Amino acid sequence: MTLAINCDMGEAFGLYRCGDDEGIFPFITIANVACGFHASDPVVMRRTVRLAKQHGVAVGAHPSYPDLQGFGRREMKMSRDELSACLVYQVGALKGFLDAEGMALNHIKPHGALYGVAARDEQIAHAVADAAEVFGVPLMGMAGSLHEKVYTARGIGFVPEYYTDLDYNDDGGLIITREHEAKDATQAVARTLRVVKEGVATSINGRDFPMRAECMCVHSDTPGAVELARAVHAALKPWLGTPGPAALAA
Repeated sequence: MTLAINCDMGEAFGLYRCGDDEGIFPFITIANVACGFHASDPVVMRRTVRLAKQHGVAVGAHPSYPDLQGFGRREMKMSRDELSACLVYQVGALKGFLDAEGMALNHIKPHGALYGVAARDEQIAHAVADAAEVFGVPLMGMAGSLHEKVYTARGIGFVPEYYTDLDYNDDGGLIITREHEAKDATQAVARTLRVVKEGVATSINGRDFPMRAECMCVHSDTPGAVELARAVHAALKPWLGTPGPAALAA
C-alpha cells in the first residue's frame, strides 16, 4: 500500500498570510494550490508552485466557489455550466504557472463548500468532473460519496482521502467549518493509523464507520498545522510513496 499526504497551500492573498507553507512543505507529498477564487493571487500561486518544485512535491489545483471573502467555505447556487466554466478558469490559471516551471498538473481537488456540495449533489459533482475532463487529471474526494460514484462512472481517476484535522458526523460525512480548530497531534495520528491499518474512522460522537483513503489531508490554516503535518509524516513514513501519477515533469 502506498499513501500520500496532501495539504491545501498558497492560501495567502496580497499582503495577507494564511498558514506556514514553507514549514509544511517538507512533510507532504502533494500540494493542492489555491487558484484565486477563495484565496491566492498570481504572485502567491507562482511562489507556491516554485516552493513545491524545490521540495519535490506534486501540485494539484484547488479551485472553489467565487467566494474570496468567505474563504470558499460558504455554499453558493450555481448552474452546472456556470460552475464548470468557473473551475476551468481557475485550473487554467494555475496550469500556466506549472507550465512555466516545467511541472505537470497532478490532480484537481475542490475546496471547502464546493467539495462538500459535490459529495451530495449530482449536478455539482458533474460540474467538477466536466472541468477535470478538460485537463485529463484525477480528482480527489471522499470514498462512498457522489465524488466516487460520479467521477468513476465517467472514467475519471479518483483518489480517496481522509482528513486528519477535521471531524466527521455519524454518517461518515465531513464536517466543513468556516474556521478550523487545533487538533491534538497524538490523537490525530492514532486515528489516521487506524484508517490505514483497519479501514475505520471515528465520528465526532465516537461512532466508528468504514473509511477508505489513499491520501491524508492536513490543512495549512489549522492551528499547529506544521506540528501536525510533521507527526503525520513520521507515522506514515513506511507507506509514503513518490508524488502522484503526473508528478514532476522536469
